[in-house]
Amino acid sequence: MRRRKIKIVRYEETRERFNPLDGVVREQSALVPSRLAYQDATRGIWIYQGDCLEVLDQIAAKHPDGCFDMIFADPPYFLSNGGITCHAGKMVKVDKGDWDKSRGPELNHEFNTEWLRRCQRVLKPNGTIWVTGTHHVIFSVGFAMQQLGFKILNDIAWEKPNPPPNLSCRYFTHSTETVIWAASNEKSRHVFNYAAMKAVTGKQMKTVWTMPAPGKAEKLFGKHPTQKPVALVERCLLSSTHPGDLVLDTFLGNGTEAVASVRTNRKCVGIELDMKWVEVAKKRVADEFNPFASVSVGGKHLC
Repeated sequence: MRRRKIKIVRYEETRERFNPLDGVVREQSALVPSRLAYQDATRGIWIYQGDCLEVLDQIAAKHPDGCFDMIFADPPYFLSNGGITCHAGKMVKVDKGDWDKSRGPELNHEFNTEWLRRCQRVLKPNGTIWVTGTHHVIFSVGFAMQQLGFKILNDIAWEKPNPPPNLSCRYFTHSTETVIWAASNEKSRHVFNYAAMKAVTGKQMKTVWTMPAPGKAEKLFGKHPTQKPVALVERCLLSSTHPGDLVLDTFLGNGTEAVASVRTNRKCVGIELDMKWVEVAKKRVADEFNPFASVSVGGKHLC
């Protein structure tokens, strides 16, 4: 019997110095003009204020082979449609902002497909992406990933030990969120730091992660309505990247991934549309570098 030769595909990793100012066009567009709101090139943290679709297009044009080792994305869940929930023991309306309002399943899916398509372009060939979501959005995200040719590696269930109760008493209490981990494509040779993850539990880590929601210390400078715990993002970083790697957050919010990147010695580029949350993210990052300093941080204007 003749033995078939198995061809192993290996990608060359690009180790060029990444300059986040490369590829950012300094001209107006139909989208919100982007600007560099914060930069610390020495420590490797850059925060853009602008539309992620625009910024991703500009970076992809400058880095056609990809430049990010990992992406963490916490996109809109499209659940702010007049429902109710329980917060601090009180019934409150679910209204996180206009950005979280559903435009219908077709347009929601189109948006998910477009930002994921751009993420795929800026990922390195062996890079991976983590996307969080509830049932309102995560099935669209997973389907879009399959359509685009990502390789889904795992679906993580983030279990919240103390979730808000279900006030209607007509459903099970929502106590989990899903985190999809996917490689750029089927041929990717993704990073998985198996030994580091096994060391946490003493055995193979499972796909159910029990972690509390962000505590008061993480909300010191402002609480984002969809804020994730730093511990969750840290685990994603530690499991799928190496120290010094460059990561991206397409929906930075109040800066959790930037904070987790500082703590784990990764470099981070964050994109956030709302200037309110950009300011909070800047304060959180500056506090990580110097917790006793007052915060007044700016960056170079791009337009």
